[in-house]
Amino acid sequence: MSNKFKRDELINQGLYINGKWQDAQQHFAVTNPADGNTIVEVASADKTQVESAIEAAEHAFKSWRKQTCEQRAEKLRAWFDLVMQHQQELAEIMTLEQGKPEQEAAGEIAYGASFIEWFAEEAKRIRGDILPNIKDNQQSRVIKQPVGVVAIITPWNFPTAMITRKVAPALAAGCTVVIKPPSLTPLSALALAVLAEKAGIPAGVINIVPTQDSSMFSETVCAHKAVRKLSFTGSTAVGSKLMKLCSDQIIKVSLELGGNAPFIVFDDADLDIAVEQLIACKFRNAGQTCISANRVLVQQSVEKAFVHKLKNAMQKLVVGKGQNKDSDLGPLINQDAVDKASDLVDDAISNGARFELEGGVDKQLGALFYQPQLLTSVTPAMSISKTEIFAPVVAVQTFDTEDEGIDLANDTEFGLAAYFCASATDRIHRVSEALEAGLVGINSGAISHALHPFGGFKQSGIGREGSHYGIDEYLEIKTLVQGAL
Repeated sequence: MSNKFKRDELINQGLYINGKWQDAQQHFAVTNPADGNTIVEVASADKTQVESAIEAAEHAFKSWRKQTCEQRAEKLRAWFDLVMQHQQELAEIMTLEQGKPEQEAAGEIAYGASFIEWFAEEAKRIRGDILPNIKDNQQSRVIKQPVGVVAIITPWNFPTAMITRKVAPALAAGCTVVIKPPSLTPLSALALAVLAEKAGIPAGVINIVPTQDSSMFSETVCAHKAVRKLSFTGSTAVGSKLMKLCSDQIIKVSLELGGNAPFIVFDDADLDIAVEQLIACKFRNAGQTCISANRVLVQQSVEKAFVHKLKNAMQKLVVGKGQNKDSDLGPLINQDAVDKASDLVDDAISNGARFELEGGVDKQLGALFYQPQLLTSVTPAMSISKTEIFAPVVAVQTFDTEDEGIDLANDTEFGLAAYFCASATDRIHRVSEALEAGLVGINSGAISHALHPFGGFKQSGIGREGSHYGIDEYLEIKTLVQGAL
C-alpha cells in the first residue's frame, strides 16, 4: 500500500461493478459549481447494469459474510489508512465537483474516514446473548447475522461522508452494497472505490453505479429479491416514495430525511458562545447541511445584542472559490439552490422581514456564489420558517418565555437536529428533554461524530447512523432454541 495515487488517478468515469470498471451507453457531465465548467463525463448506468451490480453483490455476500470479524476489520482498517493517506487528493476532487473550500473538504474526508475506522472496530463487537434456561434440557441463545445486499442512495452535500457512514457499518456487519451516488457529485464515491479495491476489499462487496435515472435505480433495487435493505439520505418527499417502493418486498429501510433545525438563544446564554456556535453550525458547507440551523429563535430581551454580535461575525465570512485558502464559503451547488434561497428571502421581505445584512447573489464572483444574509422580524408563518433554506441565510424570530421558545422549536413536522444556548443547569435539563429532535446541541453547534447516533424524530427519518447503534441497522437478530441437551 505504499504506492500513492495522484489526484487525477483517483478521478474515474466508469461504473464499478464486481471489481471491474465498466462503461455505459449514456453519460452525463459533472460540472464545477464555481465556474460551470465540465470536469468529466461519467457513465450513467442502465437497468441491466444495476441488476448486474445487485447480482455481483449477492454472489460476493456468500463469501464476505463468512469472513471473520477480524478479517473484515483488517480490510476496513486498510481502507481507512488509504483514505487518510489521500486526504488532500480526495479533498481537491470534492472541491472540484461540490464547491466547498478545500480545507473544509479535507475535514469531511477525515470525518468520513472516521466512520470506516469506527466500524472496523465495531465489527469485532457484534454480540449475541445466552438466555436463561426455561427447561433443564434446553438452551436458548441469540445471534446476529448480516441482512444481506444493501442498496444505498446518497446526497451531494457530503459526497464522501454520507457514503462511508452507510458502507462502513454494512461491510463490518458482513453485508455487501450497491451504491447510487448523486449525479452532481459522483467522483468522490468513485475515488473511494479505487482505494477500497487497493485495500483488498473483494470484488462485488462494493459496487458503485452512478446514473441520471434515479427512478430506474430505486425501482430496480426495491423490486429485486436479493436486496434486503435500503439506506437513503435525502428529502422527506423522496424518502416517503422509497419507503412505499420497499413495502412490496418488505425491505428494511434506514432513512435520514429533511430537517428544520431550531437554534434557540435564551436570555441567560453567553451571547459570544451563541454567535460562535451558530456560525459553526449555520455556515458549514455554505448552509447546505441537513442539520444546519434553519430557524434562529432569540429571546426578546437579548435580540438586539445578539443580532449586533452576529452581524459583525457574519461580515467577516469570506465567500470565494474553494481553492482559495481564505475562503470560508464556496458556491452553492447549482442554480436551483440559488433560486430557492432567493425566493425564500424575497417572500420573507415582502411579508415584513427586514435585512440586517443584505448579501445575496454575488455576480462578480459568479452566478452560484451567495453572500451571507441576516434577516430579522421573521415570523413562523413565513415560508422561510417552514422550509430548509440550504443557503447562508440566517432568519431570526423572537419569543418571550421559555415555554414559547420550546413550542416554536417543536412546531414542525421535522425533528432531526435542534440547538440551544443557555447557562442555567435546570433550564438545560428541561429544554434538552423537551426538544423533539434526534440530536440536540447544547451550547454547541458541532454535534456530528462517528460515535454519536445520527438520526431524527417524526418526518426526519427512521433508524440511526454512526455509534455502536449504527451497525444494528445492518443485522438481523436470530433466536436459537436447542433441546435434548
